[in-house]
Amino acid sequence: MSSVNDIRSTFLGYFGKNGHSVVDSSPLVPRNDPTLMFTNAGMVQFKNLFTGVETRSYSRAATSQKCVRAGGKHNDLDNVGYTARHHTFFEMLGNFSFGDYFKEDAIYFAWTLVTKEFGLSKDKLSVTVYHEDDEAFGLWKKIAGLPDERIIRIATSDNFWAMGDTGPCGPCSEIFYDHGPHIPGGPPGSPDQDGDRFIEIWNLVFMQFEQLPGGERIRLPKPSIDTGMGLERIAAVLQGTHDNYRTDLMRSLVRAVADLVSVDPDGPQGASHRVIADHLRASSFLVADGVLPSNEGRGYVLRRIMRRGMRHAQLLGAKDPLMYRLVPALVREMGQAYPELVRAEGLITETLKLEESRFRKTLERGLGLLESETSSLGSGQKLSGETAFRLYDTFGFPLDLTQDALRARGIGVDLDGFNAAMARQKAEARAAWAGSGDAASETIWFAVREVVGATEFLGYETEQAEGVVTALVQSGRQVDSLTGEGALVLNQTPFYGESGGQVGDEGVIAGEGFRFRVTDTIKRAGDVFVHQGRVEEGVVKVGAAAVLTVDSARRGAIRANHSATHLLHEALRQVLGDHVAQKGSLVEPERLRFDISHPKPILGDELIQVEDRANQIILQNSPVVTRLMAVDEAINSGARALFGEKYGDEVRVVSMGLETDGRAYSIELCGGTHVGRTGDIGLVSIVGEGAVSAGVRRIEALTGMAARRHLNAERERLRDIAASLKVGVEEAPGRVVQIAEERRKLERDLAETRRKLAMGGGEAADAPQQIGAFAYLGKQVEGVEVKDLKGLADQHKAKIGSGVIALGVVGEDQRAGIVVAVTEDLAGKVNAVDLVRTASEILGGKGGGGRPDMAQAGGPDGGKLPEALQAIASRLAAVG
Repeated sequence: MSSVNDIRSTFLGYFGKNGHSVVDSSPLVPRNDPTLMFTNAGMVQFKNLFTGVETRSYSRAATSQKCVRAGGKHNDLDNVGYTARHHTFFEMLGNFSFGDYFKEDAIYFAWTLVTKEFGLSKDKLSVTVYHEDDEAFGLWKKIAGLPDERIIRIATSDNFWAMGDTGPCGPCSEIFYDHGPHIPGGPPGSPDQDGDRFIEIWNLVFMQFEQLPGGERIRLPKPSIDTGMGLERIAAVLQGTHDNYRTDLMRSLVRAVADLVSVDPDGPQGASHRVIADHLRASSFLVADGVLPSNEGRGYVLRRIMRRGMRHAQLLGAKDPLMYRLVPALVREMGQAYPELVRAEGLITETLKLEESRFRKTLERGLGLLESETSSLGSGQKLSGETAFRLYDTFGFPLDLTQDALRARGIGVDLDGFNAAMARQKAEARAAWAGSGDAASETIWFAVREVVGATEFLGYETEQAEGVVTALVQSGRQVDSLTGEGALVLNQTPFYGESGGQVGDEGVIAGEGFRFRVTDTIKRAGDVFVHQGRVEEGVVKVGAAAVLTVDSARRGAIRANHSATHLLHEALRQVLGDHVAQKGSLVEPERLRFDISHPKPILGDELIQVEDRANQIILQNSPVVTRLMAVDEAINSGARALFGEKYGDEVRVVSMGLETDGRAYSIELCGGTHVGRTGDIGLVSIVGEGAVSAGVRRIEALTGMAARRHLNAERERLRDIAASLKVGVEEAPGRVVQIAEERRKLERDLAETRRKLAMGGGEAADAPQQIGAFAYLGKQVEGVEVKDLKGLADQHKAKIGSGVIALGVVGEDQRAGIVVAVTEDLAGKVNAVDLVRTASEILGGKGGGGRPDMAQAGGPDGGKLPEALQAIASRLAAVG
């Protein structure tokens, strides 16, 4: 028996040997087709190659593509568990030719693989062709040697594929396997074709036409090949069963469920085992590709899948959360082929555990309400829409879960009443928003959200994606088309909207006939991502498809700076103490800064320790791990919440680095974007530290190339200083200290010399004048500064014994400064303030001031200093 893993590797190896590039599966969230909720076929990632929009280095490829069909028109959810071949998650094996080989080679490759590599008997196989495709009919006869009756012409659209109403299209050819007459059913095209006997295992699409508007169909210049083989189906065939759930991979997951609940997987409750096994795969792969449970969009579909599986776990008697305990079994089976499962195992486990724990708390109450409300209802009656809405709004029951719980009793739901209750709630929320103070100015964004819904953020996983323009805003109002400056809203985006201190992304949004430069991205109305900027080319219209490309280099720098704030925050806490808490931050591409609680300046050696610790974690190059947790659980586990952030019930928890005991170095609640490994930060260098307010210090730092450029510039400055001093770089600091000390000594000597000169060269002081009853010394001094006048005045007071001293100086800017001093014995007789104000008036000053025994003034008219000194003498004469 060939295992599922063997079949997958055999398929890819076969086509690899035949010149095909083996291409990794693309994510479940399509990056190049915004019209799809999930990737649902192997050709999705190659869509732009088939249409000619994109070219790659290869012209033929093979993949094992992970797919989900659980939303929109491709929705198999309700059938899963009750049929042999329905899944929400499945793998599609495919080989593709982009204008390289065509029908003959495609048929040869397919026939050789299934009959020789897989060893299926030719007698068990039959094929279908489109009824007008004589070429394919003839090639099957030639290559496979099948008789005419086993090459069945199908006249319906089942055997003609089209990408859409217009675009590439072409006939199909399907390979069927006959499980034998013991299973009911007839061959394709017969009245009994819906039975399980004849199973389609492979579909070959011959893409040879282009459908034009108006119905005309023309031939493509380079016809192509697109094939799809369900791995689960071919595995069932090769393992001798017609039931996909009895293949080795699915059976191992079913057994893992049975081991935990001790319920026979082949008994009456077998469907529940199958639902859990299938929904485990879908949930885990969606989380690994960046989808998290929510109440809208892809997240809502994920929540529906999860909760359907969790409901069946309860039906099997599981008393505690079950699905998260199955993740290791899934990783063992599929982790080698899909390493993203291994990388995201922690996030998957936490997400499933959180969702099921929360769901179980409400399920019992919700089911109790449902039972009481429907106890009097019989088959054919309906549950009121109000009750169904209350289950949704209060208990988190998706509408389809309520419908599923009632289906067995034949009871429906009043959908009109449900929709009316939903509309009423939205109207009330809109009214509350419009009356919420500052938020009232943002009512336009609430109106936008009401119509187009939340924007789905794809930026944790990618920096480029496709989207559809859902709203345009210019000058505060919605418009249908846009030129010049304005704002775009799309259904999904890789652009990060400014929040949590991290600035919004920049980049380009381009579509047919337009190019829009994004200069900022912000979040409005909670979860509407608004791309602000200007139209550089053409006109943007609502409904236009577009490719959104984030400025990758800028985003990379922002990621490094954001991750560095986490490392520095923890390093500061470890060095300075547990009182350190972040009080705000700004994360830009050029730099980072954040504020912390700390009562005093951070010393130089402390900053060195902080830098060293952060860089040690960077050098570990350990993975940055993100998990989804309940906010209380996250904080109780040691995660740090950031100042000013608002958190919902579920939070992203980002862990970085490892301590010596194996614990995570930094654990924080954070919705921002981060590096994949700590080594991606490169280097962190603190370039500033200072006070913001009482008890709050600000750290500024650089990372990566910015830090390196800063350090290089510092090194060059040090080299320039050393060269100027004519010493080596290592001697420069000591020489600078020596020169500074020499300068201080020279300044002290110079000040002393000037003082002596001002005092008369060290000889006896100038003789004072006798003005009435007072001795008066009025003198203009040279070579001293205004700040030295008081000291000189005190020295003259000591020498004069009794009297008044007035000293003035004129600076280079021709401003005058003057000081008046009065000896103690004249207190109460002469007031220095009055005298200095007399001088200030002459100098053009504004009065001056001081104490009765010492006052100072100044003014712009330095040339009048002698006149001011004489005016003081005159004032003294009047007093005496």
